[in-house]
Amino acid sequence: MGRNRDQRENFVRHHSDKELYNSEDARDDDTLYDHYSLIAAEGQKPLRVDKFLSNLLPFTTRSRIKNASSTGSISVNGQEVKVSYKVKAGDKVKLMLPFPPTPKLEAEAMDLDIRYEDDDFLIVHKPAAMVCHPSFGHRTGTLVHGLLHHFEHLPVAKGSEHARPGLVHRLDRDTTGILVIAKKEYAMAHLSKQFFDRTTDRLYQAIVWGNVEEDEGTIEGHIGRHPKDRKLYFNYQDGEIGKHAVTHYKVLERFGLATLVQCKLETGRTHQIRVHMKYLGHTLFSDREYGGNTIQRGPNTKKYQQFMANCFSICPRQALHAKYLALDHPITGERMEFHTDLPDDMQGLIEKLRGNPFT
Repeated sequence: MGRNRDQRENFVRHHSDKELYNSEDARDDDTLYDHYSLIAAEGQKPLRVDKFLSNLLPFTTRSRIKNASSTGSISVNGQEVKVSYKVKAGDKVKLMLPFPPTPKLEAEAMDLDIRYEDDDFLIVHKPAAMVCHPSFGHRTGTLVHGLLHHFEHLPVAKGSEHARPGLVHRLDRDTTGILVIAKKEYAMAHLSKQFFDRTTDRLYQAIVWGNVEEDEGTIEGHIGRHPKDRKLYFNYQDGEIGKHAVTHYKVLERFGLATLVQCKLETGRTHQIRVHMKYLGHTLFSDREYGGNTIQRGPNTKKYQQFMANCFSICPRQALHAKYLALDHPITGERMEFHTDLPDDMQGLIEKLRGNPFT
């Protein structure tokens, strides 16, 4: 035990907490796992990688490490390895894990719109105004509380101090659409790795202010906290702040005052589509946090203002919907696709915009 403690202390002396825990990446990304990087100290005798990791990461278990190995989530010097691999001095070991559990979550009875379910995972359609997991100001009534009512033994993920049973990724409070929920720890590890490796396909639809001129394009930058409001995010171009983010967009329909676009995520940063479309000059319609809930285009007349007030009443939240998700089944490897229709508020807004007399 003394040598293990010395090895941990030697490691921490030469590596920052961010390199060891990388927890900031996990909090700012929509995927819910933690990523560890460790270097075997000088004098390290050959040791199974699962034992090596459990010695240096005493807050996790051998079984969770074994599950990570089964999904290809342990690598040594850039190569995936099994738990039987013997770590040697100087080896660079990387591990990706779903977050460990946090207690004090109580089940709450609520209806969930489950679109698919098998023994390993399920697909849920999240409505607007539902928060995915407990956070400051949202201690009850979240999707997680509802999941605990329907499923007793979900694998648990954690971000900062908040438990997130079953959640592999998340959606903003007022974003609707598809979410995948893991029912077993193996499925959690496998699905989390797919999001980390960007092998899933995610398509969103959004209604944005103004006429998007290009039929399609790519927005790229680094998304980080907004310099003036820490609750918001900002697209930085210099790369010194934030995390790399890429969104591909395609125009589906133009209304003159607004545009229906499809967005394909290459990365999954917090508020990514909302931030990228604002950066492009086309804030999401009715997005109160980024200014989309005030009139951005059109004539300064009472008739137009009344028309827009009706539009805001039809869709009073950001017009963003997670419409499509494709992933590999964690057991069979089969490619699976899930679709969902636009919700009524976005459908109603589209119909209203199609008939607008102010084009």
